[in-house]
This record gives sequence, structure tokens and C-alpha cells, in this order.
Amino acid sequence: MKCITFNGAGGPEVIMVSERPMPELTDDGILIEVVAAGINGPDVMQRKGLYAPPPGVTDIPGLEVSGIVKQVGKQVTKFKAGDEVCALVPGGGYAEYVVAHQDNVLFIPEGLTLIEGGILLETFMTVWSHLFQHAKFRPNSSILIHGGTSGIGTTATMLTRAFGATKIFTTVSSKEHQEASLKIGADVAINYNEDDFVEVVKKHTDGKGVDFVLDIIAGDYIQRNYEVAAMNGTILQIGVLKGLADKVNIFPMLAKRLTHTGATLRSQTAEAKAEVMAALQEKVWPLISKGQIKPLLYKTFDLEEARQAHEFLDQGQHVGKLALIVKK
Repeated sequence: MKCITFNGAGGPEVIMVSERPMPELTDDGILIEVVAAGINGPDVMQRKGLYAPPPGVTDIPGLEVSGIVKQVGKQVTKFKAGDEVCALVPGGGYAEYVVAHQDNVLFIPEGLTLIEGGILLETFMTVWSHLFQHAKFRPNSSILIHGGTSGIGTTATMLTRAFGATKIFTTVSSKEHQEASLKIGADVAINYNEDDFVEVVKKHTDGKGVDFVLDIIAGDYIQRNYEVAAMNGTILQIGVLKGLADKVNIFPMLAKRLTHTGATLRSQTAEAKAEVMAALQEKVWPLISKGQIKPLLYKTFDLEEARQAHEFLDQGQHVGKLALIVKK
């Protein structure tokens, strides 16, 4: 089968179109002919050599797909050949075929296209699992979302708005992204190239700060997150796009009794991911069916254009998600 691999660690130039054997079907697995594969930050981190696949997982990148069921394992009863599904996988999504655990496969929610299903699960499951379940985001809370127009940022904005946030701040890179973030649901979108997000948040909260900070950036943001968080606030670290800080003064964390926690989705078990999926189906899918929330697809690329797709992603000009189209 045709797939995407990396011939080393680095920029988009390490991306190759390769041929690999078909994945082997397991008793509890579902063989999916991939129609679309979402492109996500962890794929970039893997490309850079900073986020290796878990033991026993293919080195083919790609953590979410949509497609058509071709074959099911002996233990699978819920799905059959021909079903249109979306799936979360620990790797292997940038390929013509992938095997997903039966508990990590869902029918495409009503109201979404098959391609939109391919950009749904990674960000929605990440935000729900990490922010709502792990960090315990609650109604009547304020939040600062870094990377407000990224896949994670747009999803977090929509979900926190739907579930009772009182004030949503985002950080973005341009005036155009400010406008986009406000349309998605942010109350205040901060252009970090022009303004200090700590000062802006403090101004809009009478100096108190925010109850939650969702951070995919890290680097010097870590220290500033301590400054912008309110007393008893929670900082959720789910990415390190700027790397780690050399030094951090933790006194503000101690003085304000802050919680700085982190989480990843890829390393969780299939059973743990299934619990997140069940919660999404109960809480979020009805909102998708009503058209109140949907994943934002910005641009698609053919599978063979994966290098160009990563180049585009690295530029950071998109709003929402990018997808590889594998089967037309």
C-alpha cells in the first residue's frame, strides 16, 4: 500500500511517499480503507524526532482517519464491511489502509461529511479528555487558549463556549486570525505579535487572571502562564511547540496555589480512549448533529502532497484543520 514515512528527523523535506505491506488485521481490529487523514501537531513533533510512536506502533504518522470498513476481526460485531467510519489510531493514518481497535472506531456523526470525519477525533478527544476530564474545566470559568486558530484552539474555543465558559481569551498571530477566533467564539483574541497577553487578560479581568490556561506552546509561555492564571487556577500543558524553558520561577505557582498539569492522548490505552469516545458521543455529538459545533476544515492535500501539507502547517496561517485526501 502507499503511505507516508520520514527518512530522518527534521523539516518537511524528510517526508517521503513509500510502499509498505498492508497492516495485519487483529481479532479486535477493523481494517479501514482511508479516505481522509487529519494532520495534527503530534505528526509534526514525530517528524522532528521529538515524539516517537509508542512501542509496537508503526512509524507511519497519522493519528486520525475516516474511511470505509473493508474487513473486521473475529471479535467485532458492531461494524461491517462498507460502513463509513472515523477512527483514532496510535499511528499509521497517513496510508491507504490502517487497522484500528474496534473500541476506537465510530460511525460518522450526523451532519458531517466523510472528509470532515477525518479531522474530528484527535482534537475533540484531546480537548475533552485533557481539559474537561483531566483538568476538570467547569461552567462559569474563564480560560486563556493559546494557539487560538489551531485545530486544538478552535475546538477548545467551541467546546468551552458550549459548556459554559464566562470569558474566553485566545492568542493568535495576526489581525486576520483575531477576526477568525472571535467568529468561532472567543471574547477577546490577542495578537501576540502586538500585545502582551498577560497585560490584556489582566486588564479584562480586573487584575485577577483566568481560571484555566490551555497551552500547546510552552517555552517562555510557561512563566507567563503563571502570571496570567488566577488564584487556584489550572494550567494544562498539552504541547511544547516552543520547547521547554531553561529556567522557571515557580514562586507564583506556589503563591497562587496553581495546578500545572499535563496530558497526552496517544499513549493512553484503547480502553481509556473508548471512555473518552463514549463521553463525546453523549455530550458533544448531539451538538454536532444540531450544527452548533463542527470541526473546521481549512484545506486539503492529496496523500502524495504530504510534504507540501506540512510546509503549509508549519507556516501557521490556517484556521482549524488540514487533511490528507487518500481515496477520492
